Amino acid sequence: MDHQAALQRILVVDDDEAVLRLVRDKLDRAGYEVSTARSGEEALDTIRRYGLPHLAIVDIHMPGMDGFEFAEVVQEFSDLPVIMLTAADEEESIIRGIDCFAEDYITKPFSPRELVARVGRVLRRIGDFSYALRPVIPIDDRLSIDLSTQKAIVDGVPVKLTPTESKLLYILMRNAGHTVTMQLLLSRLWPLGGVFEDALRVHVHHLRRKIEPDSGNPHYITTVRGIGYRMVAPNG
Repeated sequence: MDHQAALQRILVVDDDEAVLRLVRDKLDRAGYEVSTARSGEEALDTIRRYGLPHLAIVDIHMPGMDGFEFAEVVQEFSDLPVIMLTAADEEESIIRGIDCFAEDYITKPFSPRELVARVGRVLRRIGDFSYALRPVIPIDDRLSIDLSTQKAIVDGVPVKLTPTESKLLYILMRNAGHTVTMQLLLSRLWPLGGVFEDALRVHVHHLRRKIEPDSGNPHYITTVRGIGYRMVAPNG
């Protein structure tokens, strides 16, 4: 078992029980921690109960909330990487998914080995996780983050975050201890463009006012002048 894979959690969302069993078995064997859901609504409930996974594999076509709707809701407050499962003849769906929501896609029927390879490639591309995304992520004795409910817990007091603040924290925590460039943050927070560095600075300022002991002398989110921002690595 790959030790790094053992730290990574994958949520598989599909209304086909046979697909869920197949994907779970193959990813289990590859060393990942796998949970499953049979609908977008069930997947959101899983996230609320157990926290965000490191990656989601989501079928586009499901009754009720479909794969696009699920991805849209989750990515309002996080930058969760998604691999979309599509039918082979769904070119327009593939293009829409890649443009708006997905890191990658795979068409049904698929090779389980190819799926495992794509999962590994996406996780390597988005960066190394030094911790699992638990429901509540302790940063230190003073601060914890609950991304699934978009709250920071500061000295034991819940503080509501906006969706943009939550997504910003997600990206910074995913790269905790490393500098995240302005360009990367802009592209991930606002993939359709049209938002500039001044707007990002405003969101960082508001977030610091909510979580920092002294927003004028930040400890958790520091500025790397001329480059971007860095989040302190969790020690919980």
